Amino acid sequence: ISLVLHQFALGLCDGLFKSCEGAHAKYAQKLLTDLLTNYTSALRPVEDTNNILNVTLQVTLSQIIDMDERNQILTAYLWIRLVWFDAHLRWNKDEYDGLDTIRIPGSYVWRPDIVLYNSADNHFTGPMDTNVVIRHDGQMMWDSPAITKSSCKVDVSFFPFDGQQCRFTYGSWTYNGNQLDILNAMESADLADLVENVEWEVLGMPAKKNIVQYGCCADPYPDVTYTLQLKRRASFYVFNLLIPCVMISFLAPLGFYLPADSGEKVSLGVTVMLALTVFQLLVAEIMPPSENVPLIGKYYIATMTMITTSTALTIFIMNIHHCGPDAKPVPKWAKKVILHTWRNGIFLDCGESGDPVRSRKGGVSDVERKDDGISCNTHPNDGPLLHNIEYIANCYRDQRATQKRTGEWKKVAKVLDRFFMWMFFIMVFFMSLLIMGKAV
Repeated sequence: ISLVLHQFALGLCDGLFKSCEGAHAKYAQKLLTDLLTNYTSALRPVEDTNNILNVTLQVTLSQIIDMDERNQILTAYLWIRLVWFDAHLRWNKDEYDGLDTIRIPGSYVWRPDIVLYNSADNHFTGPMDTNVVIRHDGQMMWDSPAITKSSCKVDVSFFPFDGQQCRFTYGSWTYNGNQLDILNAMESADLADLVENVEWEVLGMPAKKNIVQYGCCADPYPDVTYTLQLKRRASFYVFNLLIPCVMISFLAPLGFYLPADSGEKVSLGVTVMLALTVFQLLVAEIMPPSENVPLIGKYYIATMTMITTSTALTIFIMNIHHCGPDAKPVPKWAKKVILHTWRNGIFLDCGESGDPVRSRKGGVSDVERKDDGISCNTHPNDGPLLHNIEYIANCYRDQRATQKRTGEWKKVAKVLDRFFMWMFFIMVFFMSLLIMGKAV
């Protein structure tokens, strides 16, 4: 018996629910007919034309789709809610079986022409044409999603460690402040449903109401501006553009360490220069053509300038190293500054070697001994022999002087190589430390 009673009760409730649903559908149809009778969507829905219609705007940021730095366009996915009161769409809910809300297509009713002032869309597409929720007291609520392309002034001075501020300015296109006033529902946009972006971190999106008086018109025009505060996630650019450049720049000072006879000193500098030029072109393709040079671009230019200087110094040092027999002796100031002061400062042992012509014990060669004894032990019959010996001694003397001059110039070149190598290593280290310190 209890089972039969339970099934009967369920059947009774289902019947009542269906009858209630049918009643609501009937009253909803009647309500729609009554509301739209003698209603026009072309006029502002106020009882007195002198009254100001207040429209409340609320924006929810759902996703940052793309940031085009070169064209300075931000593409974002937004949810836009507009709330206002329509004086001609009110009813007594008791007359319609307690029906307090109704949803109808937005094209049936008047809607405010709130647009994005700084839109950069080629097709001027607005929010989706969704339904409007109408309450019995005349409150209209229009929720619509929109993919917006807005112009955003991009400042790349600190790229890739930069932050951007992009503005979304919403206002009426035709109604002035004496006819339609726009209000912000919250102090900032809603970020609760935001989908995280892999490149940009959202710091906030505060809202501010502005009243602007344009030069064309004497009436004020209110608008609400949302400022999207972004910070770039620089990890991608650090590992793909910055660290390779730092590693390549450390190869430039090693060109001074290569032996001068290898013939690869200048080739290394030119190769490093070409590698940095490729990275510089990659950065130039991303950045907009503006007067502000990005931070990584400044680092590339400084590194390329340093490599150009090191290559020029390498050519100069190689010219010193390969000084021929006709070279002049090393100046005294160069011996004092380069061969003594700089060499001791960089702890370089140039490999002082003994004179190949002089003997290790006596310090004077046999040829010099014979040459010195010509005037003491002369004999009339030894004239041609002494002349030959004197010629040989003079040749050895010239050869020894030439070897000494070329050896000193090679020592100067070696000291200059080591000195500039350590100097450029220090420069590269501090430059890399400054640019990498921005990533921390």
